[in-house]
Amino acid sequence: MNTPNPTRESRRRKVATVAGLALAASASLATPDPRNITTGWEIPSEGYCDQPYIIKTADGAWLCVMTTGHGEEGTHGQHIVATRSTDHGRTWSPLVSIEPADGPEASWAMPLIVPGGRIYVFYTYNAANLREVIANEGPGHDYATRRVDTLGEYAFKYSDDHGRTWSTDRHFIPIRAMAIDRANPYHGAVRFQWGVGKPVVHKGIMWLGFSKIGHFGEGFIAQSEACFLRSDNICTEPDPLKIQWETLPDGDHGLRSPEGPIAEEANLTVLSDGALFCTYRTTDGHPCHAYSRDGGHTWTPSAFMTYHPGGPPLAHPRAANFVRRLDAPPFTGRFIYWFHNHDGKGYEGRNIAWLLGGVEADSPNGRIIRWGRPEVVLYSTDRNLRMSYPDFIEDNSALYITETQKNVARVHQIPPWLLQRLWE
Repeated sequence: MNTPNPTRESRRRKVATVAGLALAASASLATPDPRNITTGWEIPSEGYCDQPYIIKTADGAWLCVMTTGHGEEGTHGQHIVATRSTDHGRTWSPLVSIEPADGPEASWAMPLIVPGGRIYVFYTYNAANLREVIANEGPGHDYATRRVDTLGEYAFKYSDDHGRTWSTDRHFIPIRAMAIDRANPYHGAVRFQWGVGKPVVHKGIMWLGFSKIGHFGEGFIAQSEACFLRSDNICTEPDPLKIQWETLPDGDHGLRSPEGPIAEEANLTVLSDGALFCTYRTTDGHPCHAYSRDGGHTWTPSAFMTYHPGGPPLAHPRAANFVRRLDAPPFTGRFIYWFHNHDGKGYEGRNIAWLLGGVEADSPNGRIIRWGRPEVVLYSTDRNLRMSYPDFIEDNSALYITETQKNVARVHQIPPWLLQRLWE
């Protein structure tokens, strides 16, 4: 028997009401509502497009890396590309293949720029060129999948000319095996992993969030844990063979959900005292959050994300939820967070997108983030549209955001009035 949950029903009514108000406001405005997703500037792709992440290059341009292909997500020909813009995302250069479409699958590109201007891109690479894999083991559960874009090596290439060309050689990152790897259908001989977002750097140390997959089932991924890669010398070491890597957290397990088997798409930021803060998605109707005060080796116990300590949990489905620390005035040192503000369990419900504004506060254990009130940042009049995998770009005191609907990716400038409301 399904008993209605008054809190959830109230939240759903609130979201629907705000959505209706936003759509009505858009229709009544003399000028287009900048929160309407169609007002953004399109980023070029080959058809399928995912995770469009942008960095500012040393020559002043924007460089966007993304996963693209002529087929649907997960089909052969999926690869990673780069494109440049010199007018804040309004126009873009022709796509440059970082990995070719006729090679093994290369997916989920994450960019990093280091002092000196070198740009790295990290991605999942089907190095063995597997065409079919066992998805699960056990009586009654043996089956195979031809989707091979979350397996293989964690690879990287680099560019020394602001993203125009990329290194011929690719390099593989050694990732420490954990229990979830050894328990997969290949007992760790084949690894399943992917990452989202962008790495963070603090005092010359880089951290990158990624997900380890245990096994697959209905709905694709059936077990996952959030993990991290750390490099203490990537910002200063020019020889890619000498870059040092460490898989975190310590021990035999990544970060998990307090209730279910899914804990994935870890996204990171850094607080003023050097503490790491991460969010990750679950299938429990809420995102998780965690703090590390020892450089990512250990983390606070698994917990759903709350607006403040002891406060109500955030509602969010199985979708990307990203956090960033802002560097430029007038919001220097503040935090911004993207989520969908409803307690769905699956991949659906990615229209509307909401933002929270956050500020640092003291706690008995160190600095934490306290969050304000949700504000609608993007919506579509097509209720079935799904927008996700945002990036935040600060430029000339303006804040831009990217998103993708899997077949269209766009850049949007966030209205200053909306940003101001986040911290009222």
